[in-house]
This record gives sequence, C-alpha cells and structure tokens, in this order.
Amino acid sequence: MSSIKALVANKTGDTVQAQVVDFDEANLGEGDVTVALEWSTINYKDGLALSGLPRIIQSYPMIPGIDFAGVVEASDNPAFKPGDRVVANSWGLSQSHNGGYAQKARVPAEWLVPLPEALTTRQAMAIGTAGYTAMLCVLALEHGGVTPDSGPVLVTGANGGVGSVAIALLSGLGYRVIASTGRPQEADYLKSLGASEIIDRAELSEPGKPLQTEQWAGVVDSVGSHTLANAIARTKYRGVVTACGLAQGMDLPGNVAPFIMRNVTLAGIDSVNAPTEARLEAWSRLARDLDLAKLESAVVEVPLAAVPDVAASILKGQVRGRTVVNLNA
Repeated sequence: MSSIKALVANKTGDTVQAQVVDFDEANLGEGDVTVALEWSTINYKDGLALSGLPRIIQSYPMIPGIDFAGVVEASDNPAFKPGDRVVANSWGLSQSHNGGYAQKARVPAEWLVPLPEALTTRQAMAIGTAGYTAMLCVLALEHGGVTPDSGPVLVTGANGGVGSVAIALLSGLGYRVIASTGRPQEADYLKSLGASEIIDRAELSEPGKPLQTEQWAGVVDSVGSHTLANAIARTKYRGVVTACGLAQGMDLPGNVAPFIMRNVTLAGIDSVNAPTEARLEAWSRLARDLDLAKLESAVVEVPLAAVPDVAASILKGQVRGRTVVNLNA
C-alpha cells in the first residue's frame, strides 16, 4: 500500500486538532470498494465534528468529512466497477469510519450512490450532504401534498448549505420562497437564488404563542428550538414542516395545538441512515431540478488544508452557501 494525503483529527483532552499528513492506505478501514476521491465539502456537521462535540467522531485518530465524490478505483462488489463515478453521504463517515477529507476512501458498497450523468463530481459536492438533505425536505413537502399553489414555503437558516440549496430547488419548482436569515446584508444573494421575501431570523427566534397567524404552507427548517416552534405556529392548515437541523437547539418549546387544530405535519428528515432508494430518488431529482448555475453562484472552493478554519467559521454562522474541498490541490 502507498500513502495518500489526508486530514487527520486527533484529540488531546477536550481539544481536537486536525492536520494534513501522509496517510497509509492500509489504514483506511473496512469496505469492499476503494474510491479515488476528487472532491468533498464542509457541512455544519463537519464543523461540529471538528469542534470535538461528543457523539460525532467516536474514536481517534479519524479522517473527518461526512461526504465525498470520486471514481471507483477497485471493487470486490459487483454493484460497482473501476471507473464508476460515485457519491457518498453520511452513514458512518467521520463517525465510526474514516471520511472524505482524503485522496482515497474504502467503504461498504451500500454507502455509495452512482452519480447521475448530469452532475460532475465537483457539482455533487457543491450539493453535498446539505443539498441532499434539502432535497429530502422538498420530497417530504411534496409527499405531504404541498404544491406551489398551496402557498409560500419558509426556509430558515437561509444562508447555510441546506437553506441555499432549498431556496434554489423550491423556486425552480415554482414555489414562492420566504427566506429567514440573521444576515440581512445577504438579501441580494438570497434573492439571486430565488427567494421572494426576506425576513429577519429574530422574528422567529424568541418564545412565541403556540398558534399564530397562518403564513406559509410548508417549512424547511435547519435551526430547531424556538425558530421551529414559531414556524410550526404560523403554518397553514394541512401544511408540512420539515425539520433537519438544530443550529439553535434540540428543544422544541411548543405544544400540540398546531398539529391538532390545523392538521400540521411535522416531518423529521434524517440524511445519515436514509435507505438507498431514498438516496437514489434524491440524487436523481437534484440532477433534474437544481439550477446548476444558481448552485455555482453559491460555491467557494478551498484546499484540504483550509478545512479546519472553514469548519470553525461555519459554526459561527460566517459561511455562506456551499464550500467545496479540492482533495488534490
């Protein structure tokens, strides 16, 4: 086996430090498919992992990175062959198994999804787990019967990865999008993605009544806590609220009134262990429905060595849109 370039995280006490090192391929871990990686990305969960938050990285040393895209180099599984372009999101990556911040990965075939022909590996990581999660939210809204004619859709955490892709997807599908952000100076950016209206996140982030004036038919929420509770309280009769994040907190300080009196549905979105059929549908729809020009306008590219600094910034709400990591830069 030869060595590859990889970002490796180690923990001393409560402090996690990560640096780029030469890494022996023999230590990549168990799996029946070896992938030559080209791109990864930086998601909110990557920021949490590199911060040392418990329950994300479960043992050290570990190569972080919850997703990657690349080309199959070797396979002992008939589902994939050398030369296949693939993408991986979550599963055990960066938790119990070495992840995507390296030039190669070895993983179980079940963790891989064939990359749609319409997408390059760079575009796949411009979408990343954040964009794939946004698509799962859109699919849940559709499953719940929310159409463009039902009314507007609120997107919280609008400047983040999930929010940015959700706005682009929903507006492209004909929905009127209301974007909630704590950075009003980014209004032009959000409107360029397709947002029709911008509201200050402070409008939703404080305690509120369990039932408020109905404003939207659907919600894509990556914030949680009071923001999610207020979003639910303003959702129209038979509306659907999708919850996929906890940037403000894991609590839900509300009550059952919106669910009983307005027949509101709260749909939890899990991108980590989603079954293969859900992943295939999400990636197929992303290839079909996402405006790639809008996506590119939201992308910043960085080298592997820059990951720790960007990961710290994402937790502070200082990163806009999507950050792709060039693993061979």
